[in-house]
Amino acid sequence: MYGPRKGCILGGMTLPDGSRCSSIEAALEVLGRPWTGLVLYVLQSGPLRFSELSQRLPNIGDRMLSVRLKQLEAKDLVDRGVDSGPPIRVTYRLTPKGAGLREVMEAIDRWSRAHLTPARKRRKAASRRR
Repeated sequence: MYGPRKGCILGGMTLPDGSRCSSIEAALEVLGRPWTGLVLYVLQSGPLRFSELSQRLPNIGDRMLSVRLKQLEAKDLVDRGVDSGPPIRVTYRLTPKGAGLREVMEAIDRWSRAHLTPARKRRKAASRRR
């Protein structure tokens, strides 16, 4: 149906392959997966054990959290550290590459608060009145 793209259009100008569009597309491929952004955002505050992550992200199941952490580890955004104990403790922390997303996550947070949160609050208030 759709063929491969030969670049992208930015500001009315077609850019070749290997341009900004492909780097943004690659970043969104990682960040756009469900829960990934929230896992990265929560880990910005420092290393956490699996149970602590699970408590801070109550809407994500343990299996999905485990899958996302493995994917982020494979992308070198999260490091899984094991303390041999006893007891054995597994801690997740951002790698320098993952920590480099701090400004991005803060910008997304600011944008969402400015443009999405008020609309969400209005919708909730309207649904309560019905």
